[in-house]
Amino acid sequence: MSALLRDVTSAVGDVPALLAIARKAGTDAPQPGQGRTARLWELLASVAAVDVAAARILEPHFDALAILSQAGKGPGHMDGAWGVFAAEGPGSRLQAKAGDAGILLSGSKPWCSLAPQLNRAVITAYAEGGGRAAFAVDLHHPGVTCEEPAWVARGLREIPSGTVHFSDVPAEPVGGENWYFNRPGFAWGGMGVAACWLGGAVGVARDYRESLAAGAEAGREPDQIALAALGETDRILTAALQHLARVAARIDGEAGASASDAVETGRSAWSEALRVRGTAAAAVERVLSLVSLNRGPAPLAFDEPYAKRMADLALYVRQHHGMRDDAQLGKLTLEEECPW
Repeated sequence: MSALLRDVTSAVGDVPALLAIARKAGTDAPQPGQGRTARLWELLASVAAVDVAAARILEPHFDALAILSQAGKGPGHMDGAWGVFAAEGPGSRLQAKAGDAGILLSGSKPWCSLAPQLNRAVITAYAEGGGRAAFAVDLHHPGVTCEEPAWVARGLREIPSGTVHFSDVPAEPVGGENWYFNRPGFAWGGMGVAACWLGGAVGVARDYRESLAAGAEAGREPDQIALAALGETDRILTAALQHLARVAARIDGEAGASASDAVETGRSAWSEALRVRGTAAAAVERVLSLVSLNRGPAPLAFDEPYAKRMADLALYVRQHHGMRDDAQLGKLTLEEECPW
């Protein structure tokens, strides 16, 4: 992993280089649910601690390869740089229709990050049965048109997300109708994103610790408020990372987990994902608040790596749906799907 992190460090801000790193790392990256889930999440978190945007590039590529593997696709399907496009948006609809030439996709898909720079993607579309299904598509097909994103965000500036239009684009089914959302791997992928969030927060915490140490060396010993913030940051991140590790062990059936305790079904996996993602998002929000309040405006204005990390992470964690996700979890908890 140290070689990968060195490569990422040298490629920060260089999207083609980071995509090349993703392709290379993806050839032997761990996949969730195959005994090395903790290793995968540690890798993603470690990359995010170096650069949040780099993790935002590697994570969907790894996720796409895992999805293809879960659907029984062989390595021959996995060449190039991949994305995963499953978001929906008002006024956008992608439809899959079967014909003599196979399945064709037509319509629009929002939130397609880096689509012009990717080779292929796993993408969800509405099937003729009314549900949604996943398909593998070639993003270089002439029927694919990528809009220029109106990306004004200060965070993740090198990873704009825009709408992609499809006109009779051939698509290869990946699983059946509704398979994509019902498989345990959907929840596992969501928890992999949470690992990236936590890794980004670790990077922020390291920035803070190093700033206090540098101040102490210069004769400015941290006061109790600064130390209290560092202590709270430590326990928040330690608890969230330990939670993530325990869930990874349960997914892989390790650490003495019984068959009944393992995270097997899509339903139980999703309730676990809601806990992990909510815990990670809350930890990130608190760490961002603690560190920014204690470090003040100067590093946000003049320390480019720190300012980038803060902006990238603040935007990335907004993928969490807050109280709406908690409402989903509350419903499952009311139905007695809870560990307590």
